[in-house]
Amino acid sequence: MKRMIVMITLLAAAGCGKSSSPAPAEQSKQNVFYVSPNGSDAATGTLQAPLKGINAALAKASPGDTVIVREGRYYEKVFFPKAGRLEKMITLKAYAGERPVIDGTGLSVSGKEALVTIRNASYVQIEGFDICNLKSSTPWVNVNGIVADAGSSNIVIRRNRIYNIEHNAAPTDGRSGHAIEIIGNTEVPMKNVLVEENEIHDCNTGYSENLTINGYVDGFIIRKNIIYNAENIGIDAAGGYAANSVPAYNYARNGLITENTLYNIDMTTGPIGGIHGHGAIAIYVDGARKITVERNRIYDCDRGIGIVSENDAFPTSDCIVRNNIVTDLYRTGIYLGGYLGYTSGGTRNCYVVNNTLAGNNRERGAYGEIEGELRLTEQCFDNVIRNNLVVAGPDDLFVHKYTNTGSGNMIDNNLYFSATTAGWIWNTTNGAPYTDFNAWKTASGMDANSIDGKDPLLTENYRIPGNSPARLAGHVLPAEILGTVDFSGQPRVTDNKISIGAHQ
Repeated sequence: MKRMIVMITLLAAAGCGKSSSPAPAEQSKQNVFYVSPNGSDAATGTLQAPLKGINAALAKASPGDTVIVREGRYYEKVFFPKAGRLEKMITLKAYAGERPVIDGTGLSVSGKEALVTIRNASYVQIEGFDICNLKSSTPWVNVNGIVADAGSSNIVIRRNRIYNIEHNAAPTDGRSGHAIEIIGNTEVPMKNVLVEENEIHDCNTGYSENLTINGYVDGFIIRKNIIYNAENIGIDAAGGYAANSVPAYNYARNGLITENTLYNIDMTTGPIGGIHGHGAIAIYVDGARKITVERNRIYDCDRGIGIVSENDAFPTSDCIVRNNIVTDLYRTGIYLGGYLGYTSGGTRNCYVVNNTLAGNNRERGAYGEIEGELRLTEQCFDNVIRNNLVVAGPDDLFVHKYTNTGSGNMIDNNLYFSATTAGWIWNTTNGAPYTDFNAWKTASGMDANSIDGKDPLLTENYRIPGNSPARLAGHVLPAEILGTVDFSGQPRVTDNKISIGAHQ
């Protein structure tokens, strides 16, 4: 129940109990400053006498003020110089019906830079811009669309389009960047961060990610974003890296990643793919804690959802992955654990419940193995995998557990179906799979109440009809684990019964 209280508090604080909610304290604005490419920075900033630069307008804005930007291109790196305050946000937004462009064409990049920076500036909002075309081939720089850091809390990043943010250096020269990076790099936590309804595409982020939450970020919502044509990870909630120098602060926590759509997250589209193949991940929780990943749609990516740890001292823990639909990937659908022979952090006390996985593992993994629709690598402890609907394609595995490390895991109440031949692997990377369900249950000690071999009769949008064997056949868990609604927003439990998969 503690998790549910945390998320309800976060939703209320961010002003986002429903997707149509206005920005926090939008009604409390005082002055409005207008910006136009045809304006003058010596002007007053009225609609009739607009300013020319976005930064010039932000310099005039005080708590409660709004800067409204007319259509056109603005070749400047935007910086919020002041913070708002409770019920008096500073808002930077597009003029109604217009789409201004913050354009990095011709701008240099030195060290780590962004087209929009929110630094030690709380209670601010940016909405409705194209943010694009910041590019560099200089080794070891870091190229970004939007960066928020230094304890900036109560921030809203909404309805922007971010694209062509590119670090085009070779992989050996530190190829790195982000479309959006939220980084808690101080002893002050970043709280009430809302990133919603943005469109991110065609960014060259190298070894970095497209939308990143890292370090001391305590309370965030990543919702209804669309991310595609990406060369590496789509969304990443991370811990254990160099974001924060204090270990106790150095991981993201208490977050919600929901209702996002991700496709064509494909590492092979960039030069790093030549080294790692199809190793990108659509949604990645890596060393973070208390993160809920729910109701996301993922398809045509390298991998789907990972609750994994790359760092020894930062296990991914107390997370929930529920009510997602993950299909048509090159490799695994959902996976847990540490990297083989590399880290000991692993995955602990997490739930993977009521997801629908279908037709993944179109290509074999790094060891020539089939990764599996559900994949457990090293150091998985006390995790629960229940009520998942798993439809395997040709040359596929329902579940693949790679090693004998870890303990206390439960796999049960799932439905497995394949029109061809699929199986399960237990405690080996490339061993012969079990293709007999009873033999699998005996070897693993799992799936005593699961269903095998019955066609779930999935429709084109991955719903289940009334006569599906998945219908009302799952195991009811507490609401804080299952959530209150299914993938499409319908009640998750009906008459104290739950269906298997993402749809009720």
